[in-house]
Amino acid sequence: MRRPRLAVGLAALCMAVGVPAPAGAATSDTTTQSVTTAARPVVDMEATVLAAQIDPRRADDTLTPGAKSSVLAVEQALQAKNLLDAQWVDGYFGTTTVTAYAAYQRSLGYTGLAANGLPGTTSLTKLGLNRYTVSKTISPGAKVQRDGFVVNARTQAMLAEAQRLLGSALVVEQGSYNPGGDPTSAGTHDGGGVVDIAVAGLTAAKRTAAVRALRQVGFAAWLRSPSQGDWPWHIHAVAINDTDLSVQAQHQSGDYYLGLNGLANRGPDDGPRIPIKTWEQYQRAQ
Repeated sequence: MRRPRLAVGLAALCMAVGVPAPAGAATSDTTTQSVTTAARPVVDMEATVLAAQIDPRRADDTLTPGAKSSVLAVEQALQAKNLLDAQWVDGYFGTTTVTAYAAYQRSLGYTGLAANGLPGTTSLTKLGLNRYTVSKTISPGAKVQRDGFVVNARTQAMLAEAQRLLGSALVVEQGSYNPGGDPTSAGTHDGGGVVDIAVAGLTAAKRTAAVRALRQVGFAAWLRSPSQGDWPWHIHAVAINDTDLSVQAQHQSGDYYLGLNGLANRGPDDGPRIPIKTWEQYQRAQ
């Protein structure tokens, strides 16, 4: 009774390493399917979404570390759907790939933030059907209330942890999903993952500490002053890798990784420099 089992295992092993199976070695549809599935590439969603924020902001074609194989698999799938030319299948999630991915999202019937060019779990999984599997999925979660403003559950959790690290309250004075709510925000609050934090009455040291705490948990955060624009002192914070980010907020997240200030002038980052992490990376490190 054991010999047929051994033959099936031997046949599967031969298929996996690409050599012919010996005569008499049994095969089965189940074995073939399992080997084929195991051979599929794995797309790291966290790395892919991060590349989609950073790569379009680069002045060159440097690849986002750890994202190349995942981005390549996504680009190959987009090419197979005639949404991306072969010359752009290069592991670089630049503006052309973002545009192609947004077109794919629209082909699924998505609109608005669901077609913002950032891969979401559902669209990324559908795109990879019979081509790749998806790991390290991200979800913004449900919309919730924070200080009278709308944020998503992921942002709420990040704010709660930053507040714990800081040891004092962080009060939101502008929330997310607020299209056109503040013309000075240039659309950054139109999607999810973006908040403004009140700093009135805080010392300069406390303001800097608040920015640092927000950065520690995965926000691209900056202290904004009236000299920079038509606004009062506040902290502007963008939750890196939030898949509901507006296009403008995506650009700010990418600029943060490139050492910039997230403003239209793309000046140097003026906040406390710490190792950059996403919320998911921060959680795994705890």
